[in-house]
Amino acid sequence: MKIMVLGAGLMGPAAAFNAMTDPAVTKVTVCDLDEDQLAQCRARLEDKPGAHKVVYQPLDLSDQDATMAVMKDHQAGIAALPRAASLLAIPSVLKTGMALMDLTRIPDEVIAGLKAEYTDAAGVIVLGCGLEPGLTEIMARHLAERLDRTDELHIQCGGIPANPQPPLSYKIVFGGTHLPFHETDARVVENGILKPVPRYSDAEPTTFEGVGACEAWHEGFMPWLLDLNALKDLRTGTQKTVRWPGYAAKVTALKELGLLSEEPIEVNGVSVIPKHVVDAVLYPHVKMQPEDRDITTFRVTVIGEKDGQPTRLTADMVDHYDEQEGFSSMARTTAFTAAIVARMIARGEWSHPGVPFTTPEQVIAGPLFDTLVKELAAMNINFEIKQS
Repeated sequence: MKIMVLGAGLMGPAAAFNAMTDPAVTKVTVCDLDEDQLAQCRARLEDKPGAHKVVYQPLDLSDQDATMAVMKDHQAGIAALPRAASLLAIPSVLKTGMALMDLTRIPDEVIAGLKAEYTDAAGVIVLGCGLEPGLTEIMARHLAERLDRTDELHIQCGGIPANPQPPLSYKIVFGGTHLPFHETDARVVENGILKPVPRYSDAEPTTFEGVGACEAWHEGFMPWLLDLNALKDLRTGTQKTVRWPGYAAKVTALKELGLLSEEPIEVNGVSVIPKHVVDAVLYPHVKMQPEDRDITTFRVTVIGEKDGQPTRLTADMVDHYDEQEGFSSMARTTAFTAAIVARMIARGEWSHPGVPFTTPEQVIAGPLFDTLVKELAAMNINFEIKQS
């Protein structure tokens, strides 16, 4: 079994690590346009079990012939890339027949265009196959299928620094230099219908064991959850991001001041994009440093009925930076998930005839859910499910 990893930044090395420790994996190819990043990835993995299986390949995804030549030798892969780079990889994946777990969120209109263009593709893209989206939706389906009827679904998830510092008590735990700030509205489900709400609104106190008081605010309900049979009766749904208290108010102020806008404005005769200025000013404060440690908070709650009785099921998970292996919690929970799903598909545990695009919760259910949870537990990522 051969696994490909696209991207050697914060997520890629963790995906490669998870794959190379599987005895059934004979080769892991890590690709990146930046040879310095490949060298850094090699340095992180070279003393770990299975490192001899890893090949480091400089690759420009805009060169489709070169990309396809590498992909043809692999059964599955993980795209740990910025969205623009992921989009470059998609045509090559679909033509070669490989299965690719993409960590990014691709806009609905882009997905619709790709589906229309690649109706008879040989490969498959599993969109948003990380932590959120990814594990949150997989767990939502699992819990909903344990009820006879699900009326409410509430998701809270986020990565936070273990040692919060001003000005935002936040670090960029996913990679890149752009902060995850957006002007666009979020989505919630009200009376069974998706509706927009202001992003960063309705910040509510929430607490996680061993972490303490946090806040959770509207980030955006994944609309494809409503396609699941188990959620066809859903009346109320929220999906909120977790941060240390005060974050939502600060970002809301930036939003209201127009500083999250992507529209250029003229300043002293120079065209500038406000959001890019904010990114540049704040990045030195939010860049992950070698000494930084992070925490991942995760809670999925479903409320409905089981055997005629009102029932609530809640799945909690708190994960911390791995001091032994040197991986951030966000890399563990995101990239390990993608790598495990990639290996399951490479083993033939899920077939995808005529399905060029899908989402993780459509793939991972039943025995595959059990396998995912078991393999995450082997990496010391554990879920606690309570019923009340």
